[in-house]
Amino acid sequence: MTATLKVELGEGGSTPYLPLAEVAPLVRRVIAPDPDATYTELGVRSFNKGTFHRRTVKGAEFTWQELYLVRKDDLMFSNIMAWEGAVALAGADDEGCVGNHRMLTCACDSTRINPAFLAHYFKTPEGMTKLVGASPGTVARNRTLTAQALGRMTVPVPPLVVQDRAVRHLEALAEKIHQIEASLAMADNASAALLLSLHHKLAAGRKVRLGDAIELHEIDALITAAGSYPQVGVRGFGGGLFAKGAIGGTETTYRAFHRLYEGAIVLSQVKGWEGAIARCPAELADWFVSPEYRTFRCKPGQASSEYMGEIVKTEWFWQQLQDATRGVGARRERTRPEQFLNIDLVLPHLDDQLRIVEVLKRQSPLKAKHAAIRQANAALLPATLERLFASTTVAA
Repeated sequence: MTATLKVELGEGGSTPYLPLAEVAPLVRRVIAPDPDATYTELGVRSFNKGTFHRRTVKGAEFTWQELYLVRKDDLMFSNIMAWEGAVALAGADDEGCVGNHRMLTCACDSTRINPAFLAHYFKTPEGMTKLVGASPGTVARNRTLTAQALGRMTVPVPPLVVQDRAVRHLEALAEKIHQIEASLAMADNASAALLLSLHHKLAAGRKVRLGDAIELHEIDALITAAGSYPQVGVRGFGGGLFAKGAIGGTETTYRAFHRLYEGAIVLSQVKGWEGAIARCPAELADWFVSPEYRTFRCKPGQASSEYMGEIVKTEWFWQQLQDATRGVGARRERTRPEQFLNIDLVLPHLDDQLRIVEVLKRQSPLKAKHAAIRQANAALLPATLERLFASTTVAA
């Protein structure tokens, strides 16, 4: 017989909410780096995109006096980007990696909490609201999650049997979503391969300095106390631009923002090397980005913004960026405009760029269908999470 456990996952319901420190306390496994030993540094992507291995280097290359060991099933928070969903569960591949002082790692008590259940909770609107509330500040760079605030946050702790069932359901759904995404990715990879094949064929080895094809062009908008400024961000790995909420003039210490314009190539100075670069579409023109984002325009007769918008989405282009910004630590990650413009790039003449754009436009109807599928796919798991954590009964 199937039992039904009454589990209200809202704050006012029957499921107990306990401080995170009681069920998943902060753990600091301190390592003094051995100059000759090799370590893999772990990072956490924003928007609940999981972990990634930043670099594998010898201890002598770290500038920090202490590193922190990561274990499988640690719940990891970036203390400066947790408010943006930089939360992830360490997997088997992350076992033995290290984090810096900005990485907060919590070890779950397996007798009370399923680590995956807790990780899913922080993807819900309720969980994200708590992370934002525990990360005070008026601008992104000051929104810091402290260890004390993290430990005080309350999380739902229903019976383990309920947690386990919820996790199995979510994992099965995630696998179906992954299969759909994999099919779409195959089609996208074929399109990218066609683009690069035409790119190199028509360029015929022609190399130019990127600064000969595009130039820095920024429209500064002075910030006023009474002003409202809708923000735009840039996702990494070719994810494109995305709209964020507006902020008021009193909510930032910046004196000016950059105003976007259609066709602008928008580069994140911090994450450009990992593909945080994109072309501004018409619908985001006149929105704003912080000075950490730089905007470039194509020079007449030299480059097409539509073409450059396609090229900057490719891994091939990101590799050119990475090669131009090699360095150590945080310096490795920041792309200055002069570095960007100094890249030597294989590039076809403008006429050939426009020919390729016409070829790519024939794929537009199919890409539109893929975009619609992706949008529906992307909404499925968040909607399920919200429904599950808000439900009053969970079968067990």
